[in-house]
Amino acid sequence: MTIGLRHLAAVAAIAGATAVFAGAGTASAMPTDYRCTAGQVDTALLAGDPGAGQRYAYVQFTAKPGVSCNFQGALPVALTGADGITVTLATDLAPTVTIADGQAATMLLHWTGIEAPENQAHPSSVTVTAPGTTDPRGTDSDPHITLPWNQGPLDNSADAHSLTVGPVTAGAAPVR
Repeated sequence: MTIGLRHLAAVAAIAGATAVFAGAGTASAMPTDYRCTAGQVDTALLAGDPGAGQRYAYVQFTAKPGVSCNFQGALPVALTGADGITVTLATDLAPTVTIADGQAATMLLHWTGIEAPENQAHPSSVTVTAPGTTDPRGTDSDPHITLPWNQGPLDNSADAHSLTVGPVTAGAAPVR
């Protein structure tokens, strides 16, 4: 009978410990399915490597301390002061990219820049629309992130007049 009571006590102890661990795991879980808001990231426009008339830049998003949020696909982009430039978003299926606590993600911009000066546009700024407007704490923010355009002219002729926006990918922009 003593063995039976010990066995019952051991089973009860294991069941109690399992319930405590299960509850602890649930209570400490933080949501990670929130789209990044403009207020959750520091954003910069960084130069890429040009070559043979091709121009590249990166929009780099860095999560602020204590933040975890995600991106998926290419984000809407608008240029100020570059009438006639067509902005095309990549339509490739892209995985969700989650950044947290200082981690970075980038979005590649591509255009050409070889036309004569009279056939080039000189934007003053680029505006990226963040995928989220409300963070996990319920704080709303304007989704528009506007950065000064410091990447030179874009071709604006009948044959070349577009800016292509790639999907957001994990990692920082390459150091130049």
